[in-house]
Amino acid sequence: MTPEAEAKIDSHKIQQLIITKVKNLIEHKNLEFGDKLPSERVMSENFNVSRRNVREAIKKLELNDLVISIPQSGTFIANIGRIALIGIMEDLLNIKDQDFKSLIETRELLELQIVGLAAERRSEEELELIEDKFNNYKTKFLNGEDAFQEDLLFHLSIARACGNSTLNTLMLQITPKLIKAYQNNRVCNKGEFMIDINKFIDLKELRRHQDIYEAIKDKNAPLAIEKMKIHFEMITQL
Repeated sequence: MTPEAEAKIDSHKIQQLIITKVKNLIEHKNLEFGDKLPSERVMSENFNVSRRNVREAIKKLELNDLVISIPQSGTFIANIGRIALIGIMEDLLNIKDQDFKSLIETRELLELQIVGLAAERRSEEELELIEDKFNNYKTKFLNGEDAFQEDLLFHLSIARACGNSTLNTLMLQITPKLIKAYQNNRVCNKGEFMIDINKFIDLKELRRHQDIYEAIKDKNAPLAIEKMKIHFEMITQL
């Protein structure tokens, strides 16, 4: 497949194709824990796709703890059991590319748990970081600039303060997807304007961010969760 032809195909579909071929390879060769997968170059040539897409597909498998990549050594099957490995890979292949709505729903589920824990567990240093990120968001917002990324960084600082590394990691993983989805959906294929955060956010929403910060500052977990719910009521209306 030429680079030009490959560029016309959705990258998600290409990565799914690569994962399918890797799964077939594992099944055909009865690969198990510790066995090495072919190199990126070999898979690129055998699967007739770019090395970049092979790399992204392997990253997706690694993100799900199905393989382990070791620099200068290669990529190896993880220790989760061959039956579970094949089953999880099949489930991955059935997952559709994430849309903006599904990302927002996932983010809400995560953040309602995160903000309560952050209010209970945050340190003074973490609170200062949250305040700093809020002020960055506030400055851009009041200047009439797009503060979407600063908004997400404010929420990431809350995740950092929750004291749960898994929840924090999940937020770190979903945030780039949110940014990409926001950018991709600002204008639809017909040129119709779809999402403009600044048109929907008013000074009340700025106050909602401050209310979240104040609840965390006061270590009031129930209030922090309530204020986060109010914040997401606005987001889900976009």
